[in-house]
Amino acid sequence: MEFRRIFDTIPEQFDKYRPRYSKELFEYLINYAKIGPEKIVLEIGPGTGQATDPILQTGCDYHAIELGEHLYAKMQEKYNQFSNFHIVNDDFITCDFGQQRFDLIYSAATIQWIPEEIAFSKTYELLKPGGVLAMMLTRADYKTPNEDLYAKIQRLYDQYYKPETPYTHGSFKYDNAPNYGYINFEKRDFHGRREMNPDEYLSYCGTHCDHIVIPEPYKSEFFDGLRNVVAENGSKVIFEDTYVLYLTRKPLTP
Repeated sequence: MEFRRIFDTIPEQFDKYRPRYSKELFEYLINYAKIGPEKIVLEIGPGTGQATDPILQTGCDYHAIELGEHLYAKMQEKYNQFSNFHIVNDDFITCDFGQQRFDLIYSAATIQWIPEEIAFSKTYELLKPGGVLAMMLTRADYKTPNEDLYAKIQRLYDQYYKPETPYTHGSFKYDNAPNYGYINFEKRDFHGRREMNPDEYLSYCGTHCDHIVIPEPYKSEFFDGLRNVVAENGSKVIFEDTYVLYLTRKPLTP
């Protein structure tokens, strides 16, 4: 199974433990793109709604495309009562959007799963003139708050982290957007903090695509080791999060 489809195997765990984004990030994005009831928005790969509520609640005409059928079902369960909510279960790479065009297209840790040429070219085509492409992700730092615990966790990775499929993700270059016609590229950082007990930390680690595919017996030994080392070192893992927001715009005129 390709990595971008693995999240669909754990919809409930994904919904509970994947990180959300800061209020300040959404305030900035909504103001920047002037999102409100008159605007049409597309979210690429919403998962189970980690970045959905603040945009949907603007009253915009919200659309989403979700690859995973179980994640899609979870989104319907959570949001179908909203009259401005629309979602399709399809692959952005191959989906035909017809003549539909959007004022804002955004993704939260999703667009990087799409080949760059398709991601930028297709979003550019789907945006109205002057429309905004927003791409967000979380950079989680648990080393700075407790370097000793971090070192012990890294030793467990060295010993047990042996996924069946090599994880080579990470080559997507957000700042290449201007190569595809986009203008006004910018990067903004926002900050937050999470604290997890041993069980919460294990559940969170279990939502990482490359951790899901670790074979037995390594997987059980790895996760048992993680629980024990956290329990023995204060019973908490603190994350100093940086929420990264990349913004770029389609020109008003070609």
